[in-house]
Amino acid sequence: MTHAQQAADSSRSKALYGGTQQRRITVRDLAAAKERGEKWPMLTAYDAMTASVFDEAGIPVLLVGDSAGNCHLGYDTTVPVTMDQMAMLSAAVVRGTRRALVVADLPFGSYQEGPVQALRNATRLVKEAGVGAVKLEGGERSLPQTELLVRSGIPVMAHLGLTPQSVNALGGYYVQGRGEEAAHRLLHDAKAAQDAGAFAVVLEMVPAELAAEVTRSLHIPTVGIGAGAECDAQVLVWTDMAGLTPGRVPRFVKQYARLREALGEAAREFAQDVVGGAFPAEEHSFH
Repeated sequence: MTHAQQAADSSRSKALYGGTQQRRITVRDLAAAKERGEKWPMLTAYDAMTASVFDEAGIPVLLVGDSAGNCHLGYDTTVPVTMDQMAMLSAAVVRGTRRALVVADLPFGSYQEGPVQALRNATRLVKEAGVGAVKLEGGERSLPQTELLVRSGIPVMAHLGLTPQSVNALGGYYVQGRGEEAAHRLLHDAKAAQDAGAFAVVLEMVPAELAAEVTRSLHIPTVGIGAGAECDAQVLVWTDMAGLTPGRVPRFVKQYARLREALGEAAREFAQDVVGGAFPAEEHSFH
């Protein structure tokens, strides 16, 4: 085997998706992937069973998002989600995985007071739930929190563009960063987050050209959601991705299954069997 072939095999073994390493993915692995020019997927997860499916599928990073408020807890926005809920969901995802890096959202109201509050709540997610990193929204306003968390040994993923926790201030879910001034501000915030020690930056609902510029300008990975194809990684809410979300989904979502349809059909078949006396059958009974 030539040196070039050995190097290629080594690179493939280290790949975030499709690699052969079985240990936990770390933020250093994400930095190395950026250097290699490797793209990688991220999905949300909120429970042990679903997380285990994604982990077995090789998804290298799982986000325990406060999007659980919308797709699992029945809220209209992410704002009502509490620290107790995030700690419980995050611990479940960690227990359901072996390889994925688990990142947990700091929910609204858990870090806005300042760095000390952020450290207290992030420490709780690391110690009680066992997550490998936390995510917080906002650019310049969240830099002191990011700096203290990183100095304290807690990896931080930043979140820019559309920040769902600020939906009331934004007036809805709209593309962010349009126009020269807004684009300049977002690029500035991304660089500032990097300088504060963030290991990655989520770019949500940002013009593709701006996201590409941010990606080229940073040495840390960008994670796109509605931010075009040039980001280093892509993330989707898993219920959107799998077709479980009812009604209309955002434009940036691609549905890879029709899980809502499949579950509904299974429930109807079960109900018909019970009503008609076909379930339980002899093979489902004890004597």
